Amino acid sequence: MAKIVCVLYPDPQTGYPPSYARDSIPSITRYANGQTAPAPHDLGFKPGELVGCVSGELGLRAYLEGLGHELIVTSDKDGPGSELERHLPDAEIVISQPFWPAYLTPERIAKAPKLKLALTAGIGSDHVDLEAAAKAGITVAEVTGSNSISVAEHVVMMVLSLVRNYLPSHEIAVKGGWNIADAISRSYDVEGMDFGTIAAGRIGLAVLRRLKPFGLKLHYTDPHRLPAEVEKELELTYHPDPVSLVRAADIINLQMPLYPSTENFFNDALFAEMRRGTYLVNTARGKLVDRDALVRAVKAGIIAGYAGDVWFPQPAPPDHPWRTMPYNGMTPHISGTSLSAQARYAAGTLEVLQNWFEGTPIRDEYLIVDGGRLAGTGAKSYKLD
Repeated sequence: MAKIVCVLYPDPQTGYPPSYARDSIPSITRYANGQTAPAPHDLGFKPGELVGCVSGELGLRAYLEGLGHELIVTSDKDGPGSELERHLPDAEIVISQPFWPAYLTPERIAKAPKLKLALTAGIGSDHVDLEAAAKAGITVAEVTGSNSISVAEHVVMMVLSLVRNYLPSHEIAVKGGWNIADAISRSYDVEGMDFGTIAAGRIGLAVLRRLKPFGLKLHYTDPHRLPAEVEKELELTYHPDPVSLVRAADIINLQMPLYPSTENFFNDALFAEMRRGTYLVNTARGKLVDRDALVRAVKAGIIAGYAGDVWFPQPAPPDHPWRTMPYNGMTPHISGTSLSAQARYAAGTLEVLQNWFEGTPIRDEYLIVDGGRLAGTGAKSYKLD
């Protein structure tokens, strides 16, 4: 019997289950790059249900307990006295999400001698120390592709909200006002602006495709240049490095992966290279942006607006300055955990667990670390520093 510890965000404050706005969601069976969506057997939930919170349990309990395994589900993940820490010594599998990450540091991995699988329900495994996991022989996996379009849609929403000054305008309406001049004093059209994405993988490319019809001039930088036919189709301008891109862009989308060498990548020096009045959107990882340098850039007018869906740490403390800095469009980390996305990443989590317990191979695109080294998607996305 294995112990599986699943760390998920807390239930709705209004109670569980919620009242759903819709009775069903569309079935997505294949992604834009041709990858098929997860296809486990005996799905333990109805797609469209809130399964990403504690009571939702990712729909895993019936399957795991049916095999005789022990499932612990908790949102208590931080600090030495947390539920996560209490169960680490005899946990074989730890599951968590990027939105409410169970940080598996070298110290925590050392406390977990039985740990064999660290599984991300979603995309992004930087909350796991990959080098420590590799040395400990731990397999790290994630449900690659499951919520890429969800995040891309969120980016487009944030871009339009910032540039059109939507959030302050909505607040005026809610408060009973009709202050048109105030509402539009920071409102512009995106048409004709220069939009650049730093990293053009699944999400970055999906954002470029969705913004093409808006008449923006599109730019990108990525260590792996896109095929010539894609550049021609989207009329993309390629930049060899991020500095070149930020000098040319009015709106910047940050999608690069986080590893030690990219922490605080957006700092005072890089902000100084930007046009005055640049908009910055970050749905990648909060630690890519220097917290205080961003606040200074916003107050100085270098950044006209910042919309972020990611923070460090997560959850962010109540006094985090990004909550209250001017011209922000911050959200808690929700871009990749819509009810639609949950249906896919919960199904993918179940698929990986079925592979694990049935002794069948985990999809290569889901692997991050395997056999003591980076593997699959991990080999293309991360570095062991």
